Amino acid sequence: MRITVMGAGAIGGFVGTRLAAAGVPVGAVARGATHAALAAHGWRVREADGTLLTAPVAALADSADAASVAALGTQDLVVLAVKAQSLPAVLPAVTPLLGPDTVVLPALNGVPWWFFEGFGGPCEGRTLDSVDPGGRAAAAIPVRHVVGSVVHMSCATPEPGLIRHVAGTGLILGEPARAETPRLAELVALMRGAGLDATASISIHEDIWYKLWGNMTTNPVSALTRATADRILDDELVLAFCHAAMREAAEIGARIGCPIDETPADRTVVTRKLGAFRTSMLQDMEAGRELELNALVGAVREIGRLVQVPTPTVDAILGLTRLAAACR
Repeated sequence: MRITVMGAGAIGGFVGTRLAAAGVPVGAVARGATHAALAAHGWRVREADGTLLTAPVAALADSADAASVAALGTQDLVVLAVKAQSLPAVLPAVTPLLGPDTVVLPALNGVPWWFFEGFGGPCEGRTLDSVDPGGRAAAAIPVRHVVGSVVHMSCATPEPGLIRHVAGTGLILGEPARAETPRLAELVALMRGAGLDATASISIHEDIWYKLWGNMTTNPVSALTRATADRILDDELVLAFCHAAMREAAEIGARIGCPIDETPADRTVVTRKLGAFRTSMLQDMEAGRELELNALVGAVREIGRLVQVPTPTVDAILGLTRLAAACR
């Protein structure tokens, strides 16, 4: 197979390394110091047990011109592992890699650009300005190429090009058309062969919404307060605020076809088991990086307006976190 990882950060680097170490050649398009590290050292993952996993990689800088990217040739699989807010910038590098049968696997948090393509319901065919302004991603990567995913892995980048695997290897994969297909089965087998706990789903939209429901509060609240997750859950007033936002998102999910059977309190029990972790949005806030705020929170607000669900608490989270990021 011809595979390229677009965005070789924590998750993209982990998946790329695992695949390459399993004997599947995997290239990368990366930026700046990450590209330099990949070119010098190849794929590298420090596993949870301390083992250093390495594999060779052909790395191309994301600043390369279109002709250089096109020289990679048509790919069988493109793993799209950039942050949602960085997607517009990488689209010119993705499109030369697409052939008629290329699969694009977006490993993104939050609501993806393709979410309402062929899904049915009240938002069928809608492009969300919060995640795909102007419909650029939908035009560049038609939904027929997409296999959706939900990532349940915790990884970090202690230095550019070096991934530290903290916990988890879960990867839920599903067709936007909500069907079992040969390419889905092949992709699950490929990921399992790399030691990832991959499963196929015929309800990938619900899987995406459920993960979003769990992290759309803890992530931005941690960025606002600089608190680890356990401290957020231990403050009864903050926890009540988070639960109010989750109830709004659950009502939206019920109206669009992504019902959630749990209560916010049920979900809190799961989050507590993760301990005193620092969310990815907190790390991005402290590092001065742009936040994944629109995909995680802005999209919920926008969809709420489409299906006429008031979102006062979600709106407050979005406004406060957006202002905090602007005032760093």
